[in-house]
Amino acid sequence: MYKTNTTSFLKWAGGKRRLVTSLDKLTPTSVDRYFEPFLGSGAFFFHLVQSRKHFKAYLSDSNPHLINTYREVRDNVNELIEILMDHQISYHENGEKYYYSVRDNQSNKTNTEAAAKFIFLNKTCYNGLYRVNKIGNFNVPHGRYFNPKICNKEKLIDCSSLLNNEEVKIVCDIYKNTTLKCKEKDFVYLDPPYFPVSRTSNFTDYTKESFGIQQHQELASEFDRLDSIGSKVLLSNSNSEYVKSLYKKYCILKVKSTRSINCNADRRSDHHDLIISNYNRRIKDTEKTAHKLNKPMISKIVSD
Repeated sequence: MYKTNTTSFLKWAGGKRRLVTSLDKLTPTSVDRYFEPFLGSGAFFFHLVQSRKHFKAYLSDSNPHLINTYREVRDNVNELIEILMDHQISYHENGEKYYYSVRDNQSNKTNTEAAAKFIFLNKTCYNGLYRVNKIGNFNVPHGRYFNPKICNKEKLIDCSSLLNNEEVKIVCDIYKNTTLKCKEKDFVYLDPPYFPVSRTSNFTDYTKESFGIQQHQELASEFDRLDSIGSKVLLSNSNSEYVKSLYKKYCILKVKSTRSINCNADRRSDHHDLIISNYNRRIKDTEKTAHKLNKPMISKIVSD
C-alpha cells in the first residue's frame, strides 16, 4: 500500500475523480487481480493502488495515444517533463496560436514527444475532452484557460512511481480481449463511454470507432459472461432508462456527480451516474445502505 495522495496526471471528460469515494466503498474487500479495460484518466486505479493492499493490475484502453502516454510516464518521465516544460514556456508566450500549431502537426515523433503532445493538448484543450475525427486526428478546440499548469512535475513523478511496478500491466487493446483474461473472483471495473442522455451529451468519439447502442449491448452481454464465471464486476454509466434496462437483474445505484463538459464552471450542474454491480444483489435496506456508502453521494438504490 502506498502512502501518497496522488491523483491522475490527466483531466478527462467522464473521469471518475469525483466518484472514487463511492466506488471505493463498493469495491470488494479483497482484491487480488484488478482489471480496468476502459482506462481513461485512470482515476480509480490511482485511488485503489494507494488505498488497498498489494494487487495485480491489468490496465488497458483501445486508444493507442493514451496507452503510449501511460507507458512514457512510467518509463521516461524525466525526458517527458523536459519536453512538457518547453511546451509550457511556448504556450505562455503564444497561447492559442501555439495550441493549434501543436494540435495540427501530424509529423512523426518519438514516443516521448507524442506523449508530451498528448498531455499538452489534454491540459489546454476544451475541458480535457478527447475526441477525434473519422480519420483519427484530434479535433478538440482550444480551451482558453488562464495560465494552465501544463507540466505538473511532482504529480508526473508520483504517477510514474505508481505505474512502475511489475504487477501493473499497461496494454493497448479492445476491452473484450482484456476481459477474456478474467477469472473467478477477479475484480473488473468497466467505465465505458457513457450512453448519451441528451442530443448534446454524446462525447463518445475517444477513438475513430464510436461507442453506440450496439457496443453498449455487447458490453452488457460481456458483463453477463463475467458474472457467469464468478468475476466481481463494477460498472459506471449514465443515469438513463436504457442503461437500467440492460442491467436490470443487477444492483443499480444512482450516484450524484458533477459534469465538467461545459467550459463555464457556473453552468455546470449536478447530475447522476449509475453504478452497477453483480455482487451486491442482496441489498434490501436502501436508506441504511445509502448512508453507509456516503449519503450525500448515493441518492438512491434501484433494484429489482
